[in-house]
Amino acid sequence: MRIISLSADGIKDAAKRGLYDWLDEQDADIICIQDLRCSEYDLQEDLFFPSAYNAYFFDDVDGKANGVAIYCKQLPKAIMTGLGFADFDMEGRYIQADYDNLSVGCLLVPDAKDDEPESLERKSEFLRLLQNHLMKVRNKRREFIVCGNWQLAHTPNDLQDSERNANSSGFRAEERQWMDELLEGGYVDAFREINSDRDEFTWWPEGDRDSNSNGWRSDFHLVSQGLKYAIDYGAIYTAKTFSNHAPVIMDYDIEVQSP
Repeated sequence: MRIISLSADGIKDAAKRGLYDWLDEQDADIICIQDLRCSEYDLQEDLFFPSAYNAYFFDDVDGKANGVAIYCKQLPKAIMTGLGFADFDMEGRYIQADYDNLSVGCLLVPDAKDDEPESLERKSEFLRLLQNHLMKVRNKRREFIVCGNWQLAHTPNDLQDSERNANSSGFRAEERQWMDELLEGGYVDAFREINSDRDEFTWWPEGDRDSNSNGWRSDFHLVSQGLKYAIDYGAIYTAKTFSNHAPVIMDYDIEVQSP
């Protein structure tokens, strides 16, 4: 099974840059896209609904920000939107496709600005709720793959300039500790399981990946422990630019069937 995830910085803009043409060549089983910045209703062109996929969207309540989508070749048994977080669910931050023994989630964590304490507190609250949720579902009789834009980097190896960003939102000590606890609690960073290179990044805040100065690996797949040995391949695609983020491509030794 191939799963591709990308934070689009606006799905219409990413499409203009050739995203769907590129995806058509990848033969992915599931595609997770975050940060659509429009509603499903705004996507009138067939381009956004490839015939090979079942497409599902979850919009921000205003249909202008955030938004997530999941494209599934195999028809899922169910689609879940939201995580049961009253203060966040209507912002279009999570959608999940369920199969018999596997759930694949598409996640957009709230952004936060260093000079905006309220946004930092709000992001922390979301991460607290998410941690509780992930710890709870790990006991279910199914495996989980949660992929998307996590708005944080885990270790200094995940940043080009860790000293510059030592106190930045996304690399604060408490955020790194949050990820430590998830990995200690039964989850695996799929890409890092097979690739330890220090020059693998998925996000360039200034939008200039050619400057080679401030890349982050903040987009990744977190998988439940039972899938640790099913991770076959992982890559970050940077040959073409669709947004300030790069697509993450992961292959898993998993098969799902339509209901």
